[in-house]
Amino acid sequence: MRRTAPQGRRFSERRFHRWLARHLPAGREGLLPLGDDAAALRPPRGRVAVLTVDSLVEGTHFLPRSPPRAVGRAAVQVSLSDAAAKGSRPAAVLLALLVPPRTPPRWPEEAVRGADAAARAAGALLVGGDTKASDRRALVTTVLAWGDRRHLAPRSRARAGDLLFTTGTVGRGGAAFLGLERAGARPADRVLDRLLDVRPRLREGIGLGAVAHAMLDTSDGLSEGAWLLSGGSRVRVVLEADRLPWDRGLGTPDPANPTWRSAAFYGGDYELLAAVPRSATAVAGRWATRIGRIEPGRGAYLELNGRRTRLPRAGWDPFGTTAEGRGAGRTPC
Repeated sequence: MRRTAPQGRRFSERRFHRWLARHLPAGREGLLPLGDDAAALRPPRGRVAVLTVDSLVEGTHFLPRSPPRAVGRAAVQVSLSDAAAKGSRPAAVLLALLVPPRTPPRWPEEAVRGADAAARAAGALLVGGDTKASDRRALVTTVLAWGDRRHLAPRSRARAGDLLFTTGTVGRGGAAFLGLERAGARPADRVLDRLLDVRPRLREGIGLGAVAHAMLDTSDGLSEGAWLLSGGSRVRVVLEADRLPWDRGLGTPDPANPTWRSAAFYGGDYELLAAVPRSATAVAGRWATRIGRIEPGRGAYLELNGRRTRLPRAGWDPFGTTAEGRGAGRTPC
């Protein structure tokens, strides 16, 4: 690995572009050279373009002490999670970096290394982007993926009688936030890393997308995902508490306790929530856990011991009151 520029040197866009051309595969393999006005890709025959964009902002989504490589990796992975929710295969990533002018070059370089590693792990290339001066650090990622128009599973197509499935665990994001709160004013790097631990379910998205009527990612938490699915498809969503794969980091499951439930539905899980016809239960079960069902009606509910309670509109609120370093941008249930 080449040595980075000395820490005292201020950020230079032109120098950074030359560094990118040396370090990114797209600088050698793309149809257009890295640093040109645009990137160019050949679309696979019979596929449609799936596009998604997201951003991470210092003080809202990551902390000033967060490792830059982890920040860059997470910035790409949150967009990859949206691509996974449409059952698509990532092809290219664009990254816009906003940094204060006196940022040491090592910070954006490490952020790019993390972003590039996440893109390549997903079978995509980091093909370009932009750099701008800003009062605080932020990363904006755009992912281009190739999808099958027959299997895009929009939020609007869940049907009464469908069964609900989720990948991974429920409450992983809330468990990470609880770890941050317990860590106090100087959290260890592993605690900061866990806040940025995003796992885009790309293989699962392709598998579920082949059979799902509707699918979305739970970046804002399972509760909010259930409400989005209910509103988009005009159906009633019922989560069965005894089926939910609660994350171990939440401690002993206690869905009847509002405080515990608040952490479980906090947001930041980045799993997939899919509405699947009963005829495809076996296929869906290879990729995810059955957690509930779709009924006629409206609203989103948690069913516990035969009783239903209305799910809170919980999860991530990007325009909520922020408190830098203390779970900024999130609201409780």
